[in-house]
Amino acid sequence: MQTTADHLNLAPPQQGHWLVPLGLALVAHGLLVAALTWGVGWQREAPPVMFEAEIWSRQPQVAAPRAVEPPPPPPSPPQEPVPKPQPLVQPAPPPPGPSEADIATARAKQKAEADREKAKVEAAQKAAADKLAQNRAAAEKAEKAAKAAADKATADKKAAAEKERQQQLAQQKREKERLAEEKRLEELADKERRDAQMRRIMGQAGASGGSTATGTAQQSSGPSAAYGGRVAARIKPNVVFTETVSGNPRAEVEVRTLPDGTITARRIVKPSGSPAWDEAVLRAIDRTGTLPRDTDGRVPSSLIIGLRPLD
Repeated sequence: MQTTADHLNLAPPQQGHWLVPLGLALVAHGLLVAALTWGVGWQREAPPVMFEAEIWSRQPQVAAPRAVEPPPPPPSPPQEPVPKPQPLVQPAPPPPGPSEADIATARAKQKAEADREKAKVEAAQKAAADKLAQNRAAAEKAEKAAKAAADKATADKKAAAEKERQQQLAQQKREKERLAEEKRLEELADKERRDAQMRRIMGQAGASGGSTATGTAQQSSGPSAAYGGRVAARIKPNVVFTETVSGNPRAEVEVRTLPDGTITARRIVKPSGSPAWDEAVLRAIDRTGTLPRDTDGRVPSSLIIGLRPLD
């Protein structure tokens, strides 16, 4: 069975041939639109007939063709609105310049302000300088005070050292005097011991030869004459007394001892009138501790010692 194209003997359309028919169709439609526009316009312009009149002329005249109204011009493009001219603004007249009086017043104010600022700066500088001077003076004063305190401390230290040295010298001197006194007393005791021995020998010789001596004991029961000086020499180095008293008062103290010389008790039996000197004597006896032996090797169990501050 043959197809329709084969039956009609039609060839298939070729590409690109449709442009010609499309162009013809557009031209025909354009002519049709133009004719319709012209016809409508002619009918609008023909005035309506109100009456008829016949005009005869000897010579026939050919009527003139109807005038064809030209097509309306294309609409003009919209024009931009022209801005209205702005009215000219007259500049304001310049203000009148300052007068000479105003200028002088302004200059005077400026000068016064500058003087005030200058005075403030000078006052601040002066205050800073005064503060610096005060701080410097305070620092110098503190330095002087510290130096004075250091000097005083050094002087006090030197004075204390000198006082201690003097006390040591005085102690050494008293010790030398004590040793010298003890040595003297020892020599005196030796002399007395030799004299006593000699007297005993002489007494024994006299007793055997018909002596007239009346004593029955071979030695005295009391201390020797030099024993009081030996005791005083032992106690004086231990006396510490720095006060000043009027005169040279004597304090008498009763001292009790053991057979070996150890002091067991002491008491004031006759005050000197100066409590300070009495206390110094008692403290010296306490420091002494023991009393020396007498020439016969014994220590009295009780004796009274008298001491003066200037002896």
